[in-house]
Amino acid sequence: MPAGSKSVKKPSRRATPPRRPAAPLPVQLRLLAHARSGDKGNTANVGLIALEPEYYPLLAREVTRARVARHFRGMVSGVDRFELPNLNALNFLLHEALDGGGTISLKTDAQGKVYSTALLRMEIPVPAALARRLRRD
Repeated sequence: MPAGSKSVKKPSRRATPPRRPAAPLPVQLRLLAHARSGDKGNTANVGLIALEPEYYPLLAREVTRARVARHFRGMVSGVDRFELPNLNALNFLLHEALDGGGTISLKTDAQGKVYSTALLRMEIPVPAALARRLRRD
């Protein structure tokens, strides 16, 4: 460097760390799907239908047999799950849910109509951007 010249400092360019995607947020199924339920003997049948086709893969991934069984713990003895991708829907059988069934049960809801509403109250994790959009609508 010649005498008398000053070195010019270049501004430091720190690499900005890549943004981590926002953590998933819990959302009730009622914002993603609608449901119908009924009975067959002592088994309640609940159909969960995506409100939009793009929600179905999320429902299929997150609304598992185990998660539904935990949601209805103490109310049912077991859960079966069936996928209906052509309808963007899932179907659940909730075993021993009706205290014997419609004709012999003393339950107020002997036909299991409330199970669809109860399932729609279950929360699943969804991407933060989708959760914000659903809550805004």
